[in-house]
Amino acid sequence: MLRELSAGYTYTTTINGVIRYCVRHRIQLPHRVASGTHKGELVWRRPTRTTLSNLLRHPIYAGAYVYGRRPIVPQCRQAGRPATDRRVAQPEDCYVLLRERLPAYISWEQFERNRKQLAANAQASLGVIRSGPALLAGLVICGRCGLRMSAAYNNNGSGLRYSCGRNAAEYGRARCQTLTGGPLDAFVSTLVLQALEPAALEVSLHVAADVEAQRQLLHQHWHQRLERARYDAERAQRHYQAVEPEHRLVARTLERQWEEALAAQDTLQAEHRRFLREQPATLSAPEREAIRRLAQDIPALWHAPSTTVAERQAIIRHLVERIVVTLQGESERVEVVVHWMGGHQSQATMIRPVACFEQLSYIEALRGRVAMLHQQGCDRPTIAATLNAEGWRPAKRRTTFTAAMVGSLLLRQGLGSGRPQRVAEVERQMHEWTLTELAHTLEMPPPTLYKWLRQGYLQARQARHISAPVWLIWADSSELQRLRAFRHASRPQRWPASTEPMAAKAKPTAPREWTLREEGGNPS
Repeated sequence: MLRELSAGYTYTTTINGVIRYCVRHRIQLPHRVASGTHKGELVWRRPTRTTLSNLLRHPIYAGAYVYGRRPIVPQCRQAGRPATDRRVAQPEDCYVLLRERLPAYISWEQFERNRKQLAANAQASLGVIRSGPALLAGLVICGRCGLRMSAAYNNNGSGLRYSCGRNAAEYGRARCQTLTGGPLDAFVSTLVLQALEPAALEVSLHVAADVEAQRQLLHQHWHQRLERARYDAERAQRHYQAVEPEHRLVARTLERQWEEALAAQDTLQAEHRRFLREQPATLSAPEREAIRRLAQDIPALWHAPSTTVAERQAIIRHLVERIVVTLQGESERVEVVVHWMGGHQSQATMIRPVACFEQLSYIEALRGRVAMLHQQGCDRPTIAATLNAEGWRPAKRRTTFTAAMVGSLLLRQGLGSGRPQRVAEVERQMHEWTLTELAHTLEMPPPTLYKWLRQGYLQARQARHISAPVWLIWADSSELQRLRAFRHASRPQRWPASTEPMAAKAKPTAPREWTLREEGGNPS
């Protein structure tokens, strides 16, 4: 039974996967009833997560006898809870560990592989491969609090975000940071492909050779320690055998010294075996040549349509240990530190898309450049072409400026009317704003304001025009104050999406013209 569970764990790499494996193959586990009318009877039940965790972690199923597996740790004791001071120790940390003393269901090597996989699953720096388009799920670490950032999806899985919300969920604090996942995945993928280039691989192979040379020095050091411990044990044995039997006191002293030397030798040999197990495998000459040949095809394989997301995740997890990201305020700049397997680090700055121009770190320089071009008499298309030629980048969605973006920047500086000719011809009443004017007054993106209009958060009417209808939004001073408060409120405190007006003031005149935006976009 345990062999099947271990095989299922090797295939799925997670305990939840083993549970699904057992359910799919109808594998049940025995259970001895502890109380009730059927006390002592053996029944077969569906496995649980706790039972499987204990089975995979207990060395008795690998044929090893252990004593002291749950030692008492006084520092962890909680008042009124006597069992909180016990912790499960690793097999090598138990008081007694005797291998090959009991019938084994799985080999010790399989048991060690299961332990390493469980430890890797539990680490905050290394997550298992999961379903979904996120390439870095489980690897992204918040640079502000040091906790792992979770991958969240919206828009039916098409929108990916990495968010650090542990403090917000557990302590009610503000969310640390969140950023769009697509640019970060693409940025790290570029670094991974650069690391897999033939030149970079050649350098890595040379570094691996240097590491192997250092490892040989460590092996020589261990050999000297083992030889010295063996010599001490043999010397203590010779002293004990050379003593006369009538010298009992001296014989007991020499016997104790011999036992201590043998115990020290056994301890050192156990440490050496543990050291050998922890050392990574070395590459042979044929394996090095195979790596050099495969390096030529890696970029094509990475971008091939047949390559799945899970395969890309597996490649990244063989190279990257964790990725620490830190947003520079609310700007577009993100500090990314990639911790590679082996201890090497790469630090770079990534540019992410932001919601509005005000979040750009170079917004003041951009405004100055736009104002200078406007004073020189350039029209909006010319200004946009100049900005693109000089390497300026807008906030999001596009990599180049358009005439509409330039008009928005001019409007926010008071250098343009921001009112098209067709809007000027529409008769407006008191406290009526166009969408662009109100967005500029509230200092928010026009698409967000239009979304509010669609969801029914604004009082608006459509004015008829010969070319196209024009939306006019009513907002006096109190309404502006209410909209600003809603703009800066946190997301849970905002209004729910509804088609009913949300505490809006009634229009004093022409009530039939004032409606809430319906899905079809026509006024009632």
